[in-house]
Amino acid sequence: MTVLVPILGDQLTRTIASLKGMTKDDTVVLMMEVRDEATYVKHHKAKIALVFSAMRHFAAELEEAGWRVDYVRLDDPGNAGSFTGEVVRAVERHSPDRVRVVEPGEWRVRAAMDEWADKLPCPVEILPDDRFVCSIAEFADWADGRDHLTMEYFYRAMRRKTGLLMNADGKPAGGEWNYDKANRKPPKGEMDAPDRPRFAPDAITREVIALVEDRFGDHFGSLDGFDWPVTRAEAEKAADAFFAERLGKFGDYQDAMVHGADQLWHSMLSTSINLGLLDPLDLCRRAEAAYEAGDAPLNSVEGFVRQFIGWREYVRGFYWHEMPGLADANALDAQRPLPAFYWTGETEMRCLADCIRSTRDNAHAHHIQRLMVLGNFALLAGIDPRAVADWFLVVYADAYEWVELPNVAAMALYADGGRLATKPYAASGNYINKMSDYCGGCAYSPDTKTGDGACPFNPLYWHFMHRNRPALEKNHRIGRVYATWDRMSEDRRQDYLDSAEVVLDSLEPAAAGWAREA
Repeated sequence: MTVLVPILGDQLTRTIASLKGMTKDDTVVLMMEVRDEATYVKHHKAKIALVFSAMRHFAAELEEAGWRVDYVRLDDPGNAGSFTGEVVRAVERHSPDRVRVVEPGEWRVRAAMDEWADKLPCPVEILPDDRFVCSIAEFADWADGRDHLTMEYFYRAMRRKTGLLMNADGKPAGGEWNYDKANRKPPKGEMDAPDRPRFAPDAITREVIALVEDRFGDHFGSLDGFDWPVTRAEAEKAADAFFAERLGKFGDYQDAMVHGADQLWHSMLSTSINLGLLDPLDLCRRAEAAYEAGDAPLNSVEGFVRQFIGWREYVRGFYWHEMPGLADANALDAQRPLPAFYWTGETEMRCLADCIRSTRDNAHAHHIQRLMVLGNFALLAGIDPRAVADWFLVVYADAYEWVELPNVAAMALYADGGRLATKPYAASGNYINKMSDYCGGCAYSPDTKTGDGACPFNPLYWHFMHRNRPALEKNHRIGRVYATWDRMSEDRRQDYLDSAEVVLDSLEPAAAGWAREA
């Protein structure tokens, strides 16, 4: 009996469910570099290089461990260019008795996978992805009947399920579930964080980089200085360095932003985690052990744990619960095209320019840069959610639709009408000034509210609130905003609206074809 086991590019885990219980003599592992996955959006060149290099290294590890691997390279003759096409070809080569695969992370891949049974002469077994604490079915049970899918309640359920940071009496460590309020220090001193480990490309990665430059040279981003971990061993070294050098101050400064500082105290492990090279639950237990040993404060460790068993697990469940409608959600009817500066970085807004620079050069920006600068501007300016989601999916090396789409469409843009977030994450220039050093040296002032020299976030904030009043006024978390608006003089309100219109009229739309083929 022969079993064909396709392993996708974000399933690079030796204990993947499809290999459990299998014998090496009767199993053929299929791994595929296909053009469809590199171009359904025009992914950042570093993202493509990261995935292909990690795949090739993983295949080599499997072969060294005695597994039979059928590896299809992008430039192999006859490459069908799609998962389905390559699975069909592999079945023809190996005549397996069945195909055994782990469910994919993305809706469109699952839709294709569901058609395999009709296209193949053998049965197809699609297994749940047990690398997550919460299964898709379990999340659906939790969400059933809830009007608002508040992450905090889900997070508490996952804490109880895993026992992470829980006392023997069933209460949370330190007496509180969430220490987010202790994780908002502005960047005042102590910001010279140790650099993360960087990994020079080996022969395999250099070959992949040359392939990507040749085949995808018109895609966004740079491959200069590519140094992401591409093996489990490298990823573990990166994790070791984070726990030893940066976890202690991660909590305090996880919302801080500093011009030119592209990592600060963040773990920088999301690329490895989303590829499958690291186990998030294992990382959480390592963080918990650091707290118990007195090597890291509770606010840092709880914040780290919350990112994984709280937010990461939550957005994955939310994605599958809300799809396919989430992809086209647009509750605020935002229609403006994506501004060109999201691609070029050519803007006098220092915060946006720096975040886009880091994104272009590193295929990375940390979560507050994504939410409160890049996402916030798109929200306030009324940018079409589909265009913004496409941009985020293109530009980040850790972006897969299951994690990107809820964060962008629902969290940043409120396009789901509040199923995920209890209010829009809209903010004026004051927030950016408080949590960053961007405003010093900027062409605009956060203290100037309208007219020449005003930070564009200031009038855009009130323009957003004004035009979306019918949809937002009854939201209990922002009702006081409208009381403030109503107390302003008519001339003052008009000044805000006129200043915002000047900003909006100045936004040059991006050329067609940057994210998807025109």
